[in-house]
Amino acid sequence: MNVNLGGLEMATPVATASGTFGYGTEYLGAVDYSKLGAITAKGVRLEPWAGNPMPRHAEVPGGLVNAIGLQGQGVENFLKYSVPWYEKNANVPLIVNIWGGTVEEYAETAARIEAFVADRKREGKTSATGAIEINVSCPNVKSGGHTFGQDPEILHRTVAAVRKETTLPLIVKLAPNVPSIAPFAKAAENAGADALCVANTYPAMVIDIEKRRPALGNKTGGLSGLCIHPASVKLVYDAHKAVDLPILASGGVCSAREAIEFMLAGATAVAVGTAVFSNPDVVAEVCDGISGYCDRHGFAAAADLTGNLEE
Repeated sequence: MNVNLGGLEMATPVATASGTFGYGTEYLGAVDYSKLGAITAKGVRLEPWAGNPMPRHAEVPGGLVNAIGLQGQGVENFLKYSVPWYEKNANVPLIVNIWGGTVEEYAETAARIEAFVADRKREGKTSATGAIEINVSCPNVKSGGHTFGQDPEILHRTVAAVRKETTLPLIVKLAPNVPSIAPFAKAAENAGADALCVANTYPAMVIDIEKRRPALGNKTGGLSGLCIHPASVKLVYDAHKAVDLPILASGGVCSAREAIEFMLAGATAVAVGTAVFSNPDVVAEVCDGISGYCDRHGFAAAADLTGNLEE
């Protein structure tokens, strides 16, 4: 069941998606961590961030629209408190999701994580921090709010800047709301990414018709859940055709079926997110389901599923 995601060794091809699993320890006792190949922490930036006003969630048929606004404690507190606590309680590689408002902020956040890992090594300790994931679905304050992930040139510059600051495996989490994902996947690859995460939530809006106002305090949010899965499968398929990078697929994994679809479309591993809210056991079900599928269909390893699509 082990896979290699751009240098990140995973015991299983199942990870958790950023923003749905806290900082990695919140589900202790509720989730079988032995079924996970990696855990992606809630996004961090240089400074603490308050996030968006309430309400932040709206349930919709087949999914969830959220506008948390990337609320977080900042990278210093994350490294000082959350990571050590995680390392004492969990034995699964940690993917640190980072974001920022400028290219320089992304780079500085990555540099501080790299320094933390280096310090642990000098102390003769092994850090659980296994990779960095860049969330590029953020507004670039120096470009009038234009999103990093919607301009291949800015995306390339951001990934290249982070690449200079870290030796950790680098995963780029691409935005889904682009005409074609191929040029963005190529820009990330050319800038030094080790893997891609495909993809983030889809821009969405829910209206309370009785109040005649948006259901979310931020007015709009990101759509996740089973309803986005077919669209996300196509993005994974297109990205796999465009580049040679391994892919962590995200979007609507609620059972082994969706995970296997992603892997056949080209994913090396899958991230489970929204489904964990209603069924914490889903990570174990997905892992066991992939293993059972491999047994039934004669695959010696889960990695053999990647891109194994009859066309």
